[in-house]
Amino acid sequence: MFDWLIVGAGFAGSVLAERLARERNDRVLIIDRRPHIAGNAFDHYNTDGILVHRYGPHIFHTNSAQIFDYLSRFTSWRPYEHRVLAEVDRKLVPVPINLDTINQLYGLDLTSEELAMWFRERAEKIDPVVTSEDVVVSQVGRELYEKFFKGYTRKQWGVDPAQLDKSVTARVPTRTNRDDRYFGDLLQFMPEHGYTRMFENMLNHPNIKVMLKTDFEDIRDEIRFRRMIFTGPIDGFFGHRFGKLPYRSLKFHHVTLEKEWHQAVAVVNYPMEHDYTRITEYKHLTGQSHAKTSLTYEYPSDDGDPYYPVPRPENEARYKQYENLARQEPDVWFVGRLATYRYYNMDQVVGQALATFRRIDAALPSFANAQIKAPFPRPGRANS
Repeated sequence: MFDWLIVGAGFAGSVLAERLARERNDRVLIIDRRPHIAGNAFDHYNTDGILVHRYGPHIFHTNSAQIFDYLSRFTSWRPYEHRVLAEVDRKLVPVPINLDTINQLYGLDLTSEELAMWFRERAEKIDPVVTSEDVVVSQVGRELYEKFFKGYTRKQWGVDPAQLDKSVTARVPTRTNRDDRYFGDLLQFMPEHGYTRMFENMLNHPNIKVMLKTDFEDIRDEIRFRRMIFTGPIDGFFGHRFGKLPYRSLKFHHVTLEKEWHQAVAVVNYPMEHDYTRITEYKHLTGQSHAKTSLTYEYPSDDGDPYYPVPRPENEARYKQYENLARQEPDVWFVGRLATYRYYNMDQVVGQALATFRRIDAALPSFANAQIKAPFPRPGRANS
C-alpha cells in the first residue's frame, strides 16, 4: 500500500516523489510506461560510448536560484551557454537574430543603433498582436519572418504561424547587439554526469518505489494508494471525454559519424530546407571527448508520443473543459506539461512541482490515520 501513486517519472513526477518521500516520509510508487526514468530528458551512452539525449537536446537554463539550488542536491554542473546557427540563404548565421545575423546575411556593417532603426523600418504595425506571425512581423518585418520563422514553425507545429498563439514565437528574442546565446538566463548549465544520473539520485530513497514499463490504464484498478499525482495527458486521464487534445510529436534519427566533429555548435536549425528542423551534435552539450561524434536529426510529426501542446484557441477551450473535471478530483493533482496542457521549459516544470508540493504539505495532514483507496475509480465511469 502507498500514500501516493505518481504517474510519470519525468521532472514533475520525480521532483514530487522526492519531496513527498524526503520531507513528509510518505510512501510513494512512481510508474512510467517507458523503460526508463527521466522522461524526455533521458540520456544514455550509446553503443559507441557517446552520451546522447534520446528525445532531442535538453539544455538547462533558469533565472531561479531556488530551482537551481534544489536540483544541485542531485547533480554537479558543467557550465554551458547554448548557441544555435540557422542555415538561411546557404549561410550559417546566429539565431536568435542579432547584429551579426543581419550583417552576415545581407553583407552590411551596421551598428547596434543602426540595426534598431533597420528593424523599425521593416516592422509592420499590428494591433493587437495575436498570432505567432504577428509577433515576428511587428518586430522585424515580413522578409525575416519568411526566412527564419515561417518555414521552421510550419515544420515544427504542422500549421502556419498565423494559426498559432503568439506565445510560440514570443519565446525567441530579437537582439540588436552581438549576444549569440540562445538563452539569456542567469544560470545556464548541464548536469555534469547527465540527466539520468540526476534523476537516479533524486529517486534514491527507501520510501520511493519505481515501476517502469507500466501503463497507468493497466494498473489503475489494482494499485492501493491514498492520493495521486498525474503528469500524463489530461485528456487521456478522463477517457478523452471531450475529444483528444492535439499534441505535436517528434521522430528522431540518431547517427554516429567516424569523425570528431560535424558542426560548429550543438544545434543547427534548418528553417527553409529539408524535412528535419534541426541537427544536434551532443558532444558540444556534454563536453565529452571522443574520436567519433553522434548526431540527432529531428522530424516533427502528428503521430507518436505527445511532446508539445498545440497553442490554438480551440485547443485551449477544450483543455478548460478537462481542467474543470480535474478540479472535481479532490485526491488527484495534475502537474507538468501534458497534465496542464502548457509548453513549459524544464525549470518551469520543476518550479511548478515544488510549488505543488508546498500546497500539498500545507493542506494535507499526516497519513497516519488516513483511509486507503482501493482501487482508484475511472473518472469516465464515476462521473458519468
